[in-house]
Amino acid sequence: MKRVTAIIEHAGNNFSGYIQQIDGITATGKTIDEIKTSLIEAIDEYKDACKELGLEVPVELKGEYELNFELDIQSFLSIYEGIFTKSGLEKLTGINQKQLWHYAQGISKPRLAQRQKIENALHRLGSELISIYL
Repeated sequence: MKRVTAIIEHAGNNFSGYIQQIDGITATGKTIDEIKTSLIEAIDEYKDACKELGLEVPVELKGEYELNFELDIQSFLSIYEGIFTKSGLEKLTGINQKQLWHYAQGISKPRLAQRQKIENALHRLGSELISIYL
């Protein structure tokens, strides 16, 4: 199955998103759910417009594809600040709170290794949580 990547970024008072592999598919929204929905609608509209204009639908959007949503660290920390405290993220990732605060404020951007540390910690937590039944 093909993977299509949707990049979501914090844009002041809302979020913007675009499809990485295809120019011309963009959306905005006030929440992550809204931007995800808007991007899916924008893809459908883009495919319809291609068909109406007799243009080729990009190969990435033909047939089955998986839409992956990618956030930058600053956006992630902003969106989930009420759920993940800096202290909790430090415990999960091993990255100190001051550095996480710098990432959240946009003062510095994490290196690839730091981004992977955060992503791996979140995936471990997700796997652990999904296996719990109450």
